[in-house]
Amino acid sequence: MKGQQEYEVIRSRRKTIAVEIRDGRVLIRAPLRASGREIAAFAERNKQWIEEHLAKARERDAARAAVPKLTQEEIRRLAEQALRVIPERAARYAPLIGVRYGRITIRCQKTRWGSCSSKGNLNFNCLLMLAPEGAVDSVVVHELCHLKEMNHSPKFYAEVLRVFPEYRKWQKWLKDHGDLIMARVR
Repeated sequence: MKGQQEYEVIRSRRKTIAVEIRDGRVLIRAPLRASGREIAAFAERNKQWIEEHLAKARERDAARAAVPKLTQEEIRRLAEQALRVIPERAARYAPLIGVRYGRITIRCQKTRWGSCSSKGNLNFNCLLMLAPEGAVDSVVVHELCHLKEMNHSPKFYAEVLRVFPEYRKWQKWLKDHGDLIMARVR
């Protein structure tokens, strides 16, 4: 690490040492019994990985900071559009999945695309309106499938893929591009 990169050590009842980059910081997660020497040796062995990922994190942060922020009026328009589009998509996919849902709520969220309550109500992010239709459908199908399986088990994903075979493609799109969309409200 360039000039001895600083890192924060988080000890817990884990069995192995791991490194994580979060908010531009290096976190080393270590077992309670790990010595300072072991942790330092781990950091040194993983120096290149840490430097590469810190650089990527800084690039992502710079890209997010450069994204123009949405005005309240633009957010309101996106929410109105989502109130038209998302219930239509849910009504299309629910019969294919074999589920019924309750209320659909549209919010402007900074970290989630959608969620499903145990009462069968669905919540979606209005920022989905800035994503391609396939990405919107992937989130709608994901949340509807939670009405059948309230988990992320293989059975859950099998159902998602049965109904929406392009799910993985659009989830990857959201993973690759979604951060910049959500940065529009940060």
